[in-house]
Amino acid sequence: MSKIYPPVLETERLVLRPLTSEDLDAIFKWAGDPRVNKYMIYPLWKSTKDGVDWINSMYEDEKNVDYGFVYKETGELIGSGGIYYHEDIDTWRIGYNLAHDYWKKGLAVEAASKIIEYVCGKFDVHVIDGEFCVDNYGSRRVMEKLGMSFYEDCEYTKLDGSETFKAKMYRKVL
Repeated sequence: MSKIYPPVLETERLVLRPLTSEDLDAIFKWAGDPRVNKYMIYPLWKSTKDGVDWINSMYEDEKNVDYGFVYKETGELIGSGGIYYHEDIDTWRIGYNLAHDYWKKGLAVEAASKIIEYVCGKFDVHVIDGEFCVDNYGSRRVMEKLGMSFYEDCEYTKLDGSETFKAKMYRKVL
């Protein structure tokens, strides 16, 4: 199956570009960091091999839009994220994570805003959702700054079943 790559996007401080297998070492810096992984759905990476299947499964559906976040000032890949269409409920869901050293700088909002702008220009988007652990105040603030507000209480479980979190779903209706 041929890959469907989204276009490179730029913000004031970031270049948003598709991820490749060559990025696994950089991704491991946050995917293998317990501080970053604490509330993520994926298990803590123990090596770059933990990301091979994930990277290889990307870019097969144009409505699953994933980006790596490159910090312009250093050229370093510092995070990733995107927006994913859920056809069964006609909703797009955002997700993102950043290396710990880049938290609390507005970069997740900057990246997510640009990705949402791109997807809204390409597709007929009606609803954007985001889900976060109730203890993850940083993600709550990101979603609020994106204009999202509380929709419902929920929960989610890590993909390996190791932990379940009480969560909140935030939503923006366009």
